[in-house]
Amino acid sequence: MNLALPNDGLDAYHSKSQRARVATEQWGADSLFCMNCDSPTITRSRHGTPVIDYVCPRCEAPFQLKSQSKPLAARIVDAAYSAMKRAIDLDQTPNLFVMHYEPGEWLVRNLLLIPKFAFSLAALEKRKPLASTARRAGWVGCNIVLANIPPDARISIITEGRSRSPRAVREQYKKLRPLAKLQVGQRGWTLDTLNAIRSFGTNEFTLSEAYSLEPALAALHPDNHHVREKIRQQLQVLRDLGLLEFLGDGNYRLR
Repeated sequence: MNLALPNDGLDAYHSKSQRARVATEQWGADSLFCMNCDSPTITRSRHGTPVIDYVCPRCEAPFQLKSQSKPLAARIVDAAYSAMKRAIDLDQTPNLFVMHYEPGEWLVRNLLLIPKFAFSLAALEKRKPLASTARRAGWVGCNIVLANIPPDARISIITEGRSRSPRAVREQYKKLRPLAKLQVGQRGWTLDTLNAIRSFGTNEFTLSEAYSLEPALAALHPDNHHVREKIRQQLQVLRDLGLLEFLGDGNYRLR
């Protein structure tokens, strides 16, 4: 994968942000591939299409690209909170590429993919409304909190200037694709439970350890008053999806 951002025609743009936007979007059209199928390319969406930047020419999977010159941190700045919340509720989020590029070297340094079926409301953080003196006074944006997305669903494509093979990326995406079959409400619980289990830092755990996650999951789902029962249910769901293995006697292993 060519990590150099294109610079042809950038002299026509005076703003650094404009040059970066044009260069990163063109790089995506030249270099990105589809994870949902075996298409080696994705194509730009029609100009003015909200949220979606690229579409796979074979399977029509939608993609969005967000880029920044600073290293990827705990939060990714997104658009309007209400629009992103509605997209999650309606299961209309695109697959999201998150890029970190080096502005001096004009190179892609890191690139993550978050599958469209890996977003839960827990990953969405509402920002403060814009001040009354702002041009869009009262507008409320949001952040995507990466720590609230399971590590399994933060698929690394480029890490510190080293790219993975399309085959490896697609295999990781394929393992998570059963999540797309779940209804949106249930999927949020499943993602949050999986992410909480990952916080143990080990692949094997016990049912009693899973129950220790009750306060954290209750905070994410304050309207549910049967969290312990929900944890047991989600362990079954994760097992049925092939993401979890039941070892017997209250012992589990993440696959």
